[in-house]
Amino acid sequence: MLKGTHLIAGEWVGGTNTFTNEPTSGEADTFAAGAAEHVDRAVQAAEEAFWSYGYSTRAERAAFLRKIAEEINARGAEITAMGVKETGLPEARLEGERGRTTGQFLLFADHIEAGDYLDRRVDGALPDRGPLPRPEIRMVQRPIGPVGVFGASNFPLAFSTAGGDTAAALAAGCPVVVKGHPAHPGVSDIVAQTIEAAIKACGVHPGVFSQVQGHTIEVGQALVQHPLIRAVGFTGSLRAGRALFDLCAARPDPIPFFGELGSVNPVFVLDAALANRGTAIAEGWAGSLTMGAGQFCTNPGILVIRTGDAADAFIAEAKTALEGVGAQTMLTAGIAGAYQSGAARVAGTSGVRDVLTTTCDMRNATPYLFATTGAQWLANETLGEEVFGPLGIVVTVQDDAERIAVAKSLEGQLTCTLQMDDGDTAAAAALMPILERKAGRVLANGFPTGVEVCDAMVHGGPYPASTNFGATSVGTLSIRRFLRPVSYQNIPAAILPEDLA
Repeated sequence: MLKGTHLIAGEWVGGTNTFTNEPTSGEADTFAAGAAEHVDRAVQAAEEAFWSYGYSTRAERAAFLRKIAEEINARGAEITAMGVKETGLPEARLEGERGRTTGQFLLFADHIEAGDYLDRRVDGALPDRGPLPRPEIRMVQRPIGPVGVFGASNFPLAFSTAGGDTAAALAAGCPVVVKGHPAHPGVSDIVAQTIEAAIKACGVHPGVFSQVQGHTIEVGQALVQHPLIRAVGFTGSLRAGRALFDLCAARPDPIPFFGELGSVNPVFVLDAALANRGTAIAEGWAGSLTMGAGQFCTNPGILVIRTGDAADAFIAEAKTALEGVGAQTMLTAGIAGAYQSGAARVAGTSGVRDVLTTTCDMRNATPYLFATTGAQWLANETLGEEVFGPLGIVVTVQDDAERIAVAKSLEGQLTCTLQMDDGDTAAAAALMPILERKAGRVLANGFPTGVEVCDAMVHGGPYPASTNFGATSVGTLSIRRFLRPVSYQNIPAAILPEDLA
């Protein structure tokens, strides 16, 4: 059922160059490798589609979003089977991710129909005001134009071809050109077919969605530099994201780059919580750390705790919990290699103690646990660099002042977590002003893996967690990334946008 080619404005287009996926089992599949000319054709079609899709009604776009969700569910078994083959993720994880993917399409459909996201404002005319009259001024959010989207390696559905960036852009009224991720081109192929089916069923301009596959940097560079692309959505590594961000900024007409780049998501275990629930917290942290082989951007890789006997017991409990976790298949051989290199880097850092070391082979990942002091953490800024996988570092601090210093030393994060009980309120209150400056989401007595798709969610944060601290890539607020405010002064009602009339 694979096309093996690019979907460009309703046509499946091949090319002379190809690449293959890296299945965990079975034979590899071959796909067309994109080039700059494929990107140009897709973006030109997206620009043409914008003149109709960008001015469609919210009801029409909502119907389109719901149809995409329906088509994805109709091919759910096929998508899951291909996802297991390409990524090694278990069926249950992929089926849950598919539910999240279709659920956000349905949520966005309801959200744009309600219309609150438009932030409509009206200042009535004051013709008799002195010394000068005031004209009537109306304001509404309008779609910006074609959007480039990059698929993510760790979420082949929820952050990829039909992921949150695509759903948000389509909800806003913006056509999308996706650069498929080479870690799961088969899943991307099938999902693109479901969007094509929805386009045909709803009578939408075929240029509203295109996908160009590829395994080199050429396609990504061509996409972010195309003069008709108005914004870019990206989820991935800091290195790749920063390179694309710089390209967007260096354009003759710079455009916003909404990059979600990951973080270490520190957990602060406060004293009363440690005394009352130390074992449970250790077990919960180990479970969160190893969930999905640690391949979540919200993986809590750092845990901060006060030194002492309770901390020693906590580390021992965490080690025991992690020792029971078997090898897990990582998404790609490259990610597995980077994980092994990251573990070696941490192990070789001065002042870091090995608590649990393991041996990884090929695409398998097993947990690592290290411990260091607050003083050593503050002296080695590289310990704050993300290791993508099930690796944890426990940082033991001497007192409240050192805990505050560790918190202040953090770079921008997607999340910061407090484990606290009633006796910890004062210590938690002292940390809160710091943590809310460091992270897009602050949570208490839980673990950050798992990002709820809802109105109030913020999945972003100060750099390097993301490249735009005022945006989120998850939740209904994500639609605002692909809108801009426009004021209309004394415009007759007959020619105002329908949402203002």
